Amino acid sequence: MDRSRGINDYEPGPVPSESRVDRYGFIKQNVSNSSAAEGLGKSREARRVRKWRKMIGVGGSDWKHYVRRKPHVVKRRIRKGIPDCLRGLVWQLISGSRDLLLMNPGVYEQLVIYETSASELDIIRDISRTFPTHVFFQQRHGPGQRSLYNVLKAYSVFDRAVGYVQGMGFLAGLLLLYMSEEDAFWLLVALLKGAVHAPMEGLYQVGLPLVQQYLFQFEHLVREHLPKLGEHFSREMINPSMYASQWFITVFSYSFPFPLALRIWDVFLFEGVKIVFKVGLALLKYCHDDLINLSFEKLIHALRNFPEDAMNPDILLPMAYSIKVSRSLAESKIEYEKQNRKPKIEA
Repeated sequence: MDRSRGINDYEPGPVPSESRVDRYGFIKQNVSNSSAAEGLGKSREARRVRKWRKMIGVGGSDWKHYVRRKPHVVKRRIRKGIPDCLRGLVWQLISGSRDLLLMNPGVYEQLVIYETSASELDIIRDISRTFPTHVFFQQRHGPGQRSLYNVLKAYSVFDRAVGYVQGMGFLAGLLLLYMSEEDAFWLLVALLKGAVHAPMEGLYQVGLPLVQQYLFQFEHLVREHLPKLGEHFSREMINPSMYASQWFITVFSYSFPFPLALRIWDVFLFEGVKIVFKVGLALLKYCHDDLINLSFEKLIHALRNFPEDAMNPDILLPMAYSIKVSRSLAESKIEYEKQNRKPKIEA
């Protein structure tokens, strides 16, 4: 395959009409008439945007000062959801990626233009699998796919020890819907290298060491918070690797409804990976009475296809926020490290 063709040839495809695309840019499966509800939503959103603009200042100039003065207000507002028009900027502020960008001028351009990666063909092969129903990524070799290729290629050169792993495409793809290539790249760096929270790179290293740790910890949490379901899973020989790996590898961006994924990412970038454990437990808790009566085959299907009502962020997330996991995560991490006798991996 000609590498240059992978990123430069633009093959235009049909562009869906505006009425067939939802507010996030995904092609609608069902077109419904909800203009009245949308009108109320827009009015509420406008008030929230004004509050957020006052909080962050022009271009984020007041952000750090506000977080220091009123951390509880910031946490509460983030948990309610960042306004979509400000999401890209706020994500950069809370992740530490804006600082990385300012400290490394010209680095991204160097990585994209002048460096080569051993992962280039793998990246090209996987690009069409990332958000295939979003208008930005639909056109083969179009601007969205080119941007996604550039970010993933740049990261695979920046960190050759990790290189490229398929799940990284969903992280980069999600970021590109809210910011420029260079901004998305540095946010990816901030996440994997741990600019604010524990580094995520162990999710993508050979053997997926951090995935294995998180699945071990999640199984402990299920037994602690949902003991009857935990026992049922044991009897049916169900373990988290059968249904939860993608929750951690893509932070719920792979197969979950986009509005829910965004709300999870808002909290994830501010509070860290604990929210992934909490949301996973909340899903199981919400569906507990159904899951506990299912046998192996039906359990596997149910755990990979949660009902629509379970995916409502206004119901699921408050349930997740009420679950306490910090102590259990610390204890199960120590136990995991004892069992595996490996160097510490931060949770």
